[in-house]
Amino acid sequence: MNENEFAKGKAFAKGETFAKDTAFAKDTAFAKDTAFAKTFAALRRRSGITQRELGERLGVSNRAVSKWETGLALPSTENVYKLAKIFNVPVDYFFGSELQSEIRDEPSPTGMKSLTELYLVGRGPSSSHTIAPERASRMFREKNPTADRFKVILYGSLAKTGIGHGTDRVIKATLAPVSCDIIFNTTELDLPHPNTMDMIAFRQGAQIDRIRVVSTGGGRFENDKYLLPEPPDVYPVSSFEKIAKECRANNLRLWQYVERAEGSGIWDYLSEIWRGMKASIERGLADEGILPGGLGVQKKAKQLLCREHIDESAETRENRMVCAYAFAVSEQNACAETIVTAPTCGSSGVLPAVLYYQQKKRDYTDMEILRALAAGGVVGNLIKTNASISGSECGCQAEIGSACAMAAASLAELFGLDLDKIEYAAEIAIEHHLGLTCDPICGLVQIPCIERNAVAAMRAINAVSLASFLVDSRKISLDKVIHVMKETGLDISRQYKETAEGGLAKLKFGQ
Repeated sequence: MNENEFAKGKAFAKGETFAKDTAFAKDTAFAKDTAFAKTFAALRRRSGITQRELGERLGVSNRAVSKWETGLALPSTENVYKLAKIFNVPVDYFFGSELQSEIRDEPSPTGMKSLTELYLVGRGPSSSHTIAPERASRMFREKNPTADRFKVILYGSLAKTGIGHGTDRVIKATLAPVSCDIIFNTTELDLPHPNTMDMIAFRQGAQIDRIRVVSTGGGRFENDKYLLPEPPDVYPVSSFEKIAKECRANNLRLWQYVERAEGSGIWDYLSEIWRGMKASIERGLADEGILPGGLGVQKKAKQLLCREHIDESAETRENRMVCAYAFAVSEQNACAETIVTAPTCGSSGVLPAVLYYQQKKRDYTDMEILRALAAGGVVGNLIKTNASISGSECGCQAEIGSACAMAAASLAELFGLDLDKIEYAAEIAIEHHLGLTCDPICGLVQIPCIERNAVAAMRAINAVSLASFLVDSRKISLDKVIHVMKETGLDISRQYKETAEGGLAKLKFGQ
């Protein structure tokens, strides 16, 4: 810190004119802005200082430090000056854009995993809240076969929506017959990821093992102790631009690019995935009654299927049928039945609805559908690799928006459209979901989640139509809009990202 910065900071600490030169005093609503919080949190993590240690150095509680990081409160002017000295940055740094650009300009990934890591078969209602915790619990049980008691502490989104998502139930069922205590910790904020949990094993009252697990979205998880097999990158690049370049150079369609990267065995896997998708639609169409969870939501898939209007147009029928198929899968997911992540449980109805309708309408073969799934999988993989498919990390745009983009790319491939039109269809689909919040009422994947699946399925069809007509006028690449989706997700307030604290989720039961 030079002399001018030092003097400036002293004036700021005394409440003098420096406040006029910064964004700090622009309005009293700054406490709800996340700009300071993001910069402060990044500086603290970079320094390696814990919230508790920093609080002790400043003479405040670690709870106060947590509130600074989440934007719920601001430090005093004196503490901002002290923080600048601790982190060795100018006071202005907290209110500038330098660190934010550093954070966002992270190195791009160099490859992508197999589609077998994207399309997964499992029980709903949430890939991050049920499938991943189930897998982590199974792994932890296998690592501790002599344990006679377990304890699992859920944090962040897992704690705040865990009951509605059934996280506690799936963990207990997986660890059974050994008893397990579930603790919902909604106050701890110093977390590596919004979906964090601690798993503890006991033997005769003594702790024998403890790990921290993060559920990263789409049914995947990581932990801080056991080295798990890391799936290899089977795709050498991670941008649509580079994929399209290779496809053009070798006269390949997207599904041929997938086959070249994955090998012919991918078709057996995708065949199982398509069977699973169709099965979930057919079960859902035959199902009736009330969804579990207490909201009293009526299952509507069968109703949509059967209620043909007396003078129904072809367009109206298409909307009704596509919605019926999307509702069927989403309602199965809400009932914790088996579905396919595409790319997540909460968005599992979009892609199957679009492809099932087209197969019924135009008699596409299963192999043609598998090729469409491969093309859509490339788009889903790009989003998963370069942004996120986790609602708790980037909002519902990362789930429903991603599913819509996958469905649009799949449909464009099914129709035989060229690479530019496939890319444009996927780009349109994501672009018009940017900023979509994840706000499930009561933490249940029902309202507004089920309807969003149906709307996104129809929007995917519209995106393909627009792309086929207007591809020559497009200005934004798929890679760019994926990057923007990630930035938008980082900017969305925490309460709108699968915490059941903001948006529609704030509505009281029955309203």
